Amino acid sequence: MRSGSSDGPDAGVPVTIPRTPAREAAEDELSKPMYHENDPSLLRRLLDWVWERIGDLLDAAAGAAPGGWVGLMVVALLVVLLLVGLRLRMGALRRAPGPTGRGGLFDDRPRSADEHRAEAERYASAARWSEALQERMRALVRSLEERALLDPRPGRTADEAAAEAARVLPDHTTALYAAALAFDEVTYAERPADQAAYLRLRDLEEAVRHSRPRLTGDRPAPAAPGGGSV
Repeated sequence: MRSGSSDGPDAGVPVTIPRTPAREAAEDELSKPMYHENDPSLLRRLLDWVWERIGDLLDAAAGAAPGGWVGLMVVALLVVLLLVGLRLRMGALRRAPGPTGRGGLFDDRPRSADEHRAEAERYASAARWSEALQERMRALVRSLEERALLDPRPGRTADEAAAEAARVLPDHTTALYAAALAFDEVTYAERPADQAAYLRLRDLEEAVRHSRPRLTGDRPAPAAPGGGSV
C-alpha cells in the first residue's frame, strides 16, 4: 500500500501494517452483512452435513457389500421382499382389547342365541363369511349362557369362552379352541374367513347346542392344543 500523496520525501514509500491488525481489519470487513447475503441458512448447512454423513455411510456399505452398489441394492431388495412376505404371512397386527371392551365377543346391544344364529345365516347367504363366522361364534357362547353352562359376563373374549366351555364340554375342547382362534383371526388380525371355516363353526355350534354337559364340579380346564395359550 502506498500513501495517498505523491509530494514530500516519503512519496512512493510503501505503507506497511502489522500482521495482527491487518487480519483483524480484514475480519471486520468480511463480517459485514453485505458479504453474507447469499450464504446458505443454518438449517441448509445442517441438512447438507447430514446428507454428507449418509453418503459416507452408504459408500462404506457399498464398499463392504459384495459387488459394490449393485450388491447393496440386491441386499436392500431382499430385505424389502422379506418384510413384505412376513407382512402377508402374519396379517395385520392384532389390536389389543381396549378399555371399552373391544376385545369382548359381544357389542353393547344384548341379543339372544337365535338372533345371532339368524344373523349368521343372513351373512352366509350373502357369502360374507367373516361376519357369518363371528355371529355363529356369538351364537355358540350365548347359547351356553342361556343354558346356564356359562355365567353371563360382559367383556368375555372368545379365548376365555372356549376355556370355560371346555370345562363342561371336554369332548369339544379342540374344536372350541380352534373356533376361538378363528374368531380372533377374523376380528383382530383381519384375516378373511372362507365358507369352509364358517361351516366348521356352524357344525360345532349345532353339536354343542345338543351336547350333554359334564358337570363334575370345578375341574381344571383342559390345556389348549399345542400346550400354549390361545
